[in-house]
Amino acid sequence: MQWAKQNEQTVYENRWFTVNLADVELPDGRHLDHFLIRLRPVAVATVVNEANEVLLLWRHRFITDSWGWELAAGVVEDGEDIVRAAARELEEETGWRPGPLHHLMSVEPSNGLTDARHHIYWADEGEYVGHPVDDFESDRREWVPLKLVPDMVARGEVPAANMAAALLMLHQLRLGQDG
Repeated sequence: MQWAKQNEQTVYENRWFTVNLADVELPDGRHLDHFLIRLRPVAVATVVNEANEVLLLWRHRFITDSWGWELAAGVVEDGEDIVRAAARELEEETGWRPGPLHHLMSVEPSNGLTDARHHIYWADEGEYVGHPVDDFESDRREWVPLKLVPDMVARGEVPAANMAAALLMLHQLRLGQDG
């Protein structure tokens, strides 16, 4: 069963996102109005060191009034390469410049409402270059043992689904069944 978009019009727009209203035809011929949010791609990055610790940010999200562990992330600027954006965000938010980045995964965190695509990268080395420029993004930045990740996710300490998926995948890649 495939829904068919008949048309789409912009309801609101700013530099961060566009809210559109689509006329959608269902397989049985009925129509419904469906709001959707169009977003720029998001670049996400972290470093996993030789001790199998992952660089995380502890931050508050005012929208949900919750605290949790996250990876450095931000929107890809117009014309910017996604890998460069991921490295830029990591350095701006943590003060760590990553070594060569490896693509971990690309996900759509809420594809029933938005077209946001999050591209997640990791490096196995990094260099501390100084206090983060965007230190307002998080309360603190810490190296957290990957072996703790499954329990952290289970306890709800990594509330963002894309971050939880990425951390669990890194756990599996680096520690395998033994982690």
